[in-house]
Amino acid sequence: MAAASVFYNEIERSLRKQRVYRDRTSQLDMLNDFELISRYRLSREAIIALVEKTEPVIGRATQRSCAISAECQVLLTLRYLGKGGFLSEIGDLHGLDKSTVSRSLHNTASAFCTILNNVHFPWRPKDQMAVKDGFHKVCGLPKVLGATDGTLIPIKRPPIAEEAGFICRKGYHAVNVQAICDSSLRFTNVVVKWLGSTHDSLIWSNCKIASKMEEHVPDGWLLGDSGYACRPWLLTPFTEPKTHPQERYNTAHIRTRNTTERAFGVLKARFRCLHKSSGCLWFSPERCTVIIMACFKLHNYCINNGVHVPPGDALAEADVENNTPPTLMQCVDGNTARQNLVNERFS
Repeated sequence: MAAASVFYNEIERSLRKQRVYRDRTSQLDMLNDFELISRYRLSREAIIALVEKTEPVIGRATQRSCAISAECQVLLTLRYLGKGGFLSEIGDLHGLDKSTVSRSLHNTASAFCTILNNVHFPWRPKDQMAVKDGFHKVCGLPKVLGATDGTLIPIKRPPIAEEAGFICRKGYHAVNVQAICDSSLRFTNVVVKWLGSTHDSLIWSNCKIASKMEEHVPDGWLLGDSGYACRPWLLTPFTEPKTHPQERYNTAHIRTRNTTERAFGVLKARFRCLHKSSGCLWFSPERCTVIIMACFKLHNYCINNGVHVPPGDALAEADVENNTPPTLMQCVDGNTARQNLVNERFS
């Protein structure tokens, strides 16, 4: 009986799947700078600096020889954010199992959100002056502190109990993200927590920026589309301009506010996991919000490091979503501020 047991144990051991040690050759050693930007969206210097910032957070406290390095975790995360696709393919590329890629992706994306503190609204007078000068060069509009709008990020179908709220007006499941940007397409405020069915104006009325401006009216204003209520600190276009100065104001407003559409276009061209061409984010809504915020902060990181989107990856104008919501009732004080600007600058 003992001999039979030993025999079967030997057979089981021989049939057991052998451990596979995959090649983890560093992509930084194999690719030139152009190829790194094309595949990972950052230059070599920017990737190395990002690894150094992230390593204290994602470094594995282990003595095992096969532990995943911080560099590998950063690269596989950048690869997914930049290209989207299946985690198994990213695992094959970097010599990792799909489950390992998944864990590293979410841990590293969360680390990016923590260490990259680069989304700041210009509250200080010195910062406001620089932003105003940048917008004034676009089309002559004065005192513009930012342009705001919302964009839809497709996600997988949530649990049935939560599904209805995530269905956006375009018919798919999404997260509705509100953002403010400056004239250099850098995002200065990002709100990533609202369901796809939420109206842009509701997101704005519940954000901290709106509350702060309500309490202390700044020396300037934001620009929004006709879906927002016109306020002294948030100017919208005339829905039916009746005079030539109002038409001139609308032209300047639209050209200046278009920076948000361009910023969203560059963001989604740079990080294709956010664009509908890559399908959707295949994670829970909570994890999707972390991935989305990481992309916004990395977008600013790219601008700060002078890294551009490769020409072949730029989105066509038709691919940039236009999320203009229905027109709302305008506020009297906002209309007055808007008309005063028209009389002063466009008459």
